[in-house]
Amino acid sequence: MNTALLVLEDGRVFHGTPYGAEGETFGEMVFNTGMTGYQETLTDPSYHRQIVAMTAPHIGNTGVNDEDPESGRVWVAGYVVREPSRVVSNWRANRSLDDYLKEQGVVGIAIPGTRALTRHLRERGAMRAGIFSAPSAPVEELVELVRESPRMEGADLAGEVATEETYVVPAIGDRRFTVAAVDLGIKGMTPHRMAERGCEVHVLPAGATFEQIMAVSPDGVFLSNGPGDPATADVTALRKVLEAGVPFFGICFGNQLFGRALGLSTYKLRYGHRGVNQPVQDVRTGKVEISAHNHGFAVEAPLDGPFETPYGPAEVSHVNLNDRCVEGLRLLSGRAFSVQYHPEAAAGPHDAAYLFDEFCAVMAAARGEAAQHPNPTTSVRS
Repeated sequence: MNTALLVLEDGRVFHGTPYGAEGETFGEMVFNTGMTGYQETLTDPSYHRQIVAMTAPHIGNTGVNDEDPESGRVWVAGYVVREPSRVVSNWRANRSLDDYLKEQGVVGIAIPGTRALTRHLRERGAMRAGIFSAPSAPVEELVELVRESPRMEGADLAGEVATEETYVVPAIGDRRFTVAAVDLGIKGMTPHRMAERGCEVHVLPAGATFEQIMAVSPDGVFLSNGPGDPATADVTALRKVLEAGVPFFGICFGNQLFGRALGLSTYKLRYGHRGVNQPVQDVRTGKVEISAHNHGFAVEAPLDGPFETPYGPAEVSHVNLNDRCVEGLRLLSGRAFSVQYHPEAAAGPHDAAYLFDEFCAVMAAARGEAAQHPNPTTSVRS
């Protein structure tokens, strides 16, 4: 039987068997606690340059279909599972996950110790790693190769995963709003959720300027999720959007850039939040949402009340009940807000879907219209 190694930068080694493509790969070692949605995870651009370990013991049960990808390719740098499913059982599946990984050139490994790996990362923090199929070099040399690979801190990755050309996702039904969505690693379901609510979404490249954003005459501006260190991103265009008072909504990486535009700093979490089971509380109402997450950085902001920004007072709107991490920000003027999690949640809970309705309400208010609460068309992935 072929062998494979998962090597961490601190010297910890896990033995297993090849899964997917064979070869070697490097990336930041992280874990995802979701029990569903492995196909959406693999195709989420926010996982660019990360090796993802799934904590659910059986992966691949439902195979792979052509409807659920969040982008046009797999973005994870490597994939770690415990027990690959031997049987594909789903009426929509047209190939196995193993075949899909091979087709996409994604190097993976199956190891019996995903629980031990997860505990190790929780104790030591996310770190660089490498997967090696049929390694020929000594482990000591493999550890050095891992330590020579790039770190996630300081990595400017949004431009590597974003669209190069603007494209339009038309509104479903009557067009009510025009949204300029800056692609920092956007997932396909996100503009779809806005289109369900009557938004015509113009998806712009990551480096879009304020002038390019305003050229589509948007009723609102949206900043998406994405990979990398938010401290590397240019927030000039976003600051001009806020100065102009254009309604704004950001998620994940967009939340971190909103924080930076408000004058706040960001920091790297010890092992991040990745999964579909994070409890987040709306501090205004006390309501708790179970939410989908994928982030390794967070915003540093005061939790004890409003704070001043160049655009007026702001506050932390949501907090994570596990670690008190900032999960949302908003200007008290009501024109701009963001969350650190995924309200589109194609593979997770839908507790946060109302945030798209809130964005529509903000855009309607900016135009002097009464807020409407449409009943969006339900997709096969809802």
